[in-house]
Amino acid sequence: MKLLEVSDARARILATVSQVPAEEAPLCAALGRVLAADIRAGRAQPPFDASAMDGWAVRAADTPGRLKIVGESAAGHGYAGALAAGEAVRIFTGAAVPWGADWIVIQEDAQRDGDHVIAPAAALPNHIRAAGMDFSAGERLLERGVRLDPWRLALAAAAGHGIVSVSRRPQVVILSTGEEVVPPGASPGPFQIFDSGSTALQALATTWGAEVSLLAGVGDDAEATANAVARGGGDLVVTLGGASVGDHDIVKPALGRLGLELRVESVAVRPGKPTWFGVLGDGRKVLGLPGNPASALVCAELFLKPLLLAMQGADPALPMEAAVLDAALRANGAREHWMRARLSRRADGRLSAAPFPDQDSSLVSVFAEADALIRRAAGAPALGRGEIVETLRLARL
Repeated sequence: MKLLEVSDARARILATVSQVPAEEAPLCAALGRVLAADIRAGRAQPPFDASAMDGWAVRAADTPGRLKIVGESAAGHGYAGALAAGEAVRIFTGAAVPWGADWIVIQEDAQRDGDHVIAPAAALPNHIRAAGMDFSAGERLLERGVRLDPWRLALAAAAGHGIVSVSRRPQVVILSTGEEVVPPGASPGPFQIFDSGSTALQALATTWGAEVSLLAGVGDDAEATANAVARGGGDLVVTLGGASVGDHDIVKPALGRLGLELRVESVAVRPGKPTWFGVLGDGRKVLGLPGNPASALVCAELFLKPLLLAMQGADPALPMEAAVLDAALRANGAREHWMRARLSRRADGRLSAAPFPDQDSSLVSVFAEADALIRRAAGAPALGRGEIVETLRLARL
């Protein structure tokens, strides 16, 4: 069995990626989607000089003075005329500044006297938001490849885009193997456990932009495994379990019937050594993850997330952050180790990472408490409390 370093395995996986086609989506359905085309502004924002305050639009040259009130400018209903010498227009926040006006006297600083207003001498700021202050017509606001969060959706909406071009959601099929697992809510036998890995992977892949379906469990039946994958469709098949070396590890041999070509046989990573990747005869990709939940979820962060992002045209790089180690760590072994940890903020503002004492790959409870993974390189020396480590933040709601 050929062990690949984590970075090499990820590179081999990403080298197979073909971007999924683009489709149009309304803004209300575009949250979390990846832009397939740049978004440019069709006009400036604001499209006119706008008042930042309630008050009076005046000419600075006429202040201080007693000015005649000639009209009103409200949001959505501007004053149609131009301001002449000695005139003032009542104006409200967001309303267009009349032609000729170059100052807003806020209402607290002015005194109304019938059909006149007494304005003090103009002084900074002028309380005017210049046309194009936010963005200009034709300006590129969002680049293809970015994921649309609520703030980016707001920017697209401000630019007048009700429909955007996004990458189609990758179709992911998840297949859990093994006689020992049963679906949550089922009645387990005396030697069975509930399948927590499929639940977590479905949620993670959905969060990362995929459309996910779960195939019925196939136990340790090679023929059933091959038939389920053959009928399952999808762009990407993710299998859980059946990936190590043993009498019940039947997934790779079963998928050999479907023309499986291995690109990654196993990875020098802890947890997750049995992780593998290949391409079926029909072009579909297959990512094989270990059956242990923590192993599967660590390797989902390292391989599944970058793969799904790359399929959508987004940046697949892992966003690593430096943190101060909150506990001493022993020297690492021959495999790269990704340790579950909890992050906090120190009094000096630096990020702190506290690894959980028990890193057993079967512990779901530890993953439920963790919000980061600490990366330790293969052969890394022992580290003392207060030294710097690399961390990968886990997205928690």
